[in-house]
Amino acid sequence: MHAITIEQPGGPEALVWADVPDPVASEGEVLVEVVASAVNRADVLQRQGFYDPPPGASRYPGLECSGRITAIGPGVSGWSVGDEVCALLAGGGYAERVAVPAGQLLPVPDGLDLVTAAALPEVVTTVWSNVFMVAGLRPGETLLVHGGSSGIGTMAIQLGKAIGARVAVTAGGKEKLARCAELGADILIDYREQDFVEELRAATDGAGADVILDIVGAKYLARNLDALAVNGRLAIIGLQGGAKAEVNLGALLAKRAAITATSLRARPLEEKAAIVAAVREHVWPLVTTGRVRPVVHATYPMRDAAEAHRVMESSAHVGKLLLTTTT
Repeated sequence: MHAITIEQPGGPEALVWADVPDPVASEGEVLVEVVASAVNRADVLQRQGFYDPPPGASRYPGLECSGRITAIGPGVSGWSVGDEVCALLAGGGYAERVAVPAGQLLPVPDGLDLVTAAALPEVVTTVWSNVFMVAGLRPGETLLVHGGSSGIGTMAIQLGKAIGARVAVTAGGKEKLARCAELGADILIDYREQDFVEELRAATDGAGADVILDIVGAKYLARNLDALAVNGRLAIIGLQGGAKAEVNLGALLAKRAAITATSLRARPLEEKAAIVAAVREHVWPLVTTGRVRPVVHATYPMRDAAEAHRVMESSAHVGKLLLTTTT
């Protein structure tokens, strides 16, 4: 088969479409013929040499895919050859075929085409596990989403609104904020020109956000604590603004706040399966009825993954960037 390989870490040109050995479905796995995958920030970090796959995972980038099952490994039930699926991966999505643990499979939702389904698994599992399973966002609360125009952000806006929360977002520029508003965001903050702490306080009568979903990390830590409401929960899922920062424990205690930090890729299979099962139960009905939809910025042939990475690094996109195995 063909896959995107990384012989040496570097820029987008390090992504090379090459002949590689076919994967095999082992115990508890199925083999998926990939129709599409999607670009995530983690793929960029892997290409740069900063985020190696966990032990035993495919060395090829790609944390999600959609496609058709072509083989069933031992110990798998509930799936059949020919089923159209999308999947959460620890790696290997940038390829024509990939072996997937059965617990990380999802059926393609009714009303969604197979290519677009590739935009769902990583963002939906990330948002649902952090905002709802860990941070426990409830109807009537305020959710602040940093990077509201990203793939994660566009999904977080929709899921927050679907459960009855008030959603605030930060994004760069009027066009991106307008797209966030179209998805239902209530409070729009241009981080280039506005202080999100001040804007959020003004919009919430000084209360702040009950839950903050943060992709920035160290750079925003102190200000995120300022922006939290009493009993607020800060969920950190990215480190685009650095990994090390001091925490004012006095502020944390005064607000009775909580900070959590999670990633999906290296979690045990049973934890990923539990998250995927929760997504299928709670989110898939919203996708099927059209209340929640992936936002796709552009689609590229997988062999041109380098160009998709350039767009990702430029931050010019809104929503997801997809890669397809057919030209």
